[in-house]
Amino acid sequence: MMSSATFRRLVPLVALTVALVLPATAGAEVPDSDAPKDVQTPVSEEFRTDTPTLGEVFNGFTVGALSSGEFASEEEIFTALTADDPFYDEPVLTGAERPGDLLKSKKVDVLFTGYKPGQLDAYKIMYVTTGIDGSTPVVSTGIMMIPIDGTPASEKKIISYQEANDSVGGYCHPSSHWTGGDPLDGASWSALGPLALMFGKGYAVVISDVGNNRDRDPHGVFAGKFAGHAQLDAVRAAFQLQDSELNPDAEIALFGIAGGGVGSAFAAESAQSYAPELDIVSTVLEGMVIKPRTFMETTDSSVGAGFGFATLLGLEPWYPEMKLNDKLNPVGRAIADVYRGECQMPAYFTLPFVPLASLFAPGIDPITEPSFQRAYDDNVLGHGAPASKVLITSCAKDDSPMSLVPAADARELADTYRSRGTDVSYQPTDCSMDRAVADPYGWGTDLFGMQTIDWIAHNFDN
Repeated sequence: MMSSATFRRLVPLVALTVALVLPATAGAEVPDSDAPKDVQTPVSEEFRTDTPTLGEVFNGFTVGALSSGEFASEEEIFTALTADDPFYDEPVLTGAERPGDLLKSKKVDVLFTGYKPGQLDAYKIMYVTTGIDGSTPVVSTGIMMIPIDGTPASEKKIISYQEANDSVGGYCHPSSHWTGGDPLDGASWSALGPLALMFGKGYAVVISDVGNNRDRDPHGVFAGKFAGHAQLDAVRAAFQLQDSELNPDAEIALFGIAGGGVGSAFAAESAQSYAPELDIVSTVLEGMVIKPRTFMETTDSSVGAGFGFATLLGLEPWYPEMKLNDKLNPVGRAIADVYRGECQMPAYFTLPFVPLASLFAPGIDPITEPSFQRAYDDNVLGHGAPASKVLITSCAKDDSPMSLVPAADARELADTYRSRGTDVSYQPTDCSMDRAVADPYGWGTDLFGMQTIDWIAHNFDN
C-alpha cells in the first residue's frame, strides 16, 4: 500500500501532468481553426523544434526535485499568501548606482501551490534598472533559481526568462509566483513545463518582476523598453550575488512569452548598446504583442478586451500624457481602479466582448486617441536588430480577425530582423482547435514554448 508520505509527494507530479496535458492558454492567443494556413518564412538554420515528450519534461531532475521536496507548513503557506514582505522595502538610492547593481538578496524556498521542491537554490533579488529612457534609475526585484544537480553553479548557463505576466497590481509578479504568492496566476502555471525542461538541462534561471513586486502603484509592465532593461539588469544583478557563484562570462539565453515576450524582444534589440558585456547567445520570442495599436484593435470587443484595457493601464506609468482617468467615464474609472491593484487572473477576463470605447467619455476612441499614440509607436517591435540568434514562434492560424496576436505581425518581425542581419528562425505552431482536441498535450506544450528549449540547448552547444 502507498504510504501517505509517498502520496503527498506524488501530488505535485499529478498537478504538473494536468497542467501540461490540459493547459490554460493564459490569455496569450486565441486560436481559430478556420483561419488560413500560415505561409512560413524560410528559416536560416537547420535545427527544428519538436514537441518534448513527457519523459523529457519529467526528467531525472524534475522527478528528483519533486520527490525530495515537502509540503509547506500551514504557517508558511499562510505567510506567503498574506505577508507584506519587508524584503521589498526600497533603500534610498544615492545616485552612484549603475544599472544592474544588486541592492540586496534573500535566500528563499521555492514554494508553489503549497509544495516546496527540493534540489533548488533560490534567491529573491533587488537591483537597479532604468526607465524607458535608459538612464532614469528604477528599483526592480526578481527571483533566481539554480538547480542542484552536481554541476557547479560556476559552470551553468543562464536563461533570463520573462513569463506571460501582464499584471499591473502589486504582489502579482514572479518573485511572488515562486515563493507561494498568487498561486492561481496563469503565468506561473504556464511556466511549469518550460522550467522543468530548463532545470533538467542544468540551466540557472533568472526572472525579473519588471519593477518592485510590492509596488502598490500600477506596474509599467507593458512598456517594452523598461521591461527589456529590467530583464538584462536582472542577469547583471544575479552575477553580483556571490552566494550564487554564477560565472559573469556564462552564456545566456533570453526566453519570453506573451507579455514577457515584449520585454525579451526589447532586451534582445538593445543588448548590444545597453549591456554589451552579457554573452547573449539566443533569444526565444513567443506569442507577444508586436504592434500595440494592432493589439488594441484586435482586442476591442473580443474575449480579450480586458487585456487590451490592462495594456493601457500598464503603459500609462511610463507615458503620463495618457491621463487615463481624465478620459474614462465613471464605469471605466471604477474598473481601472480595480485592475490597477489586481493580478491578471481572473481580473482581466471580466470584460469579454466589451467595446473599449464604452469605458471612455463620449468621443474618445482609445485606439485613435492622440495622447496614446506615443505609447503605441514607442512599443512597436523591430526598431533594433538583435545580435543573438532569434527564434520567433506564434500560432500559425492567428491570421483570423478574431486573433489577438496576428501571425502576420510575427512574420513581418522575422523579416525585419533578418533584413538587418539577425539570424532568425520563424517556426509557427498549430494552435487550432482541431489540434487542441486531437493532441491537447502537444497543443498546450507548444503554447507554453516548451518546444523551443532544445533550440536554446542547440545554440548553447554550437
